[in-house]
Amino acid sequence: MSTNSNSSGHHVDDSLLNSRQAAKLLSISERKLWSLANEGDLPCVKFGRTVRYDKEDIKAWINKQKI
Repeated sequence: MSTNSNSSGHHVDDSLLNSRQAAKLLSISERKLWSLANEGDLPCVKFGRTVRYDKEDIKAWINKQKI
């Protein structure tokens, strides 16, 4: 897992994506992403009102969608 420092000096985990990044990675809208997460189809990490998506969870979800 790689980490970077943001402008405040806090470490940011690169494996967690925000909604915009995750939707872009999946080539879907943020609305569809939220729908998948709310239905429990796509795992997400919630803390407070913040939602993040783990890259490894997204990769696993993609693999499960393959026919």
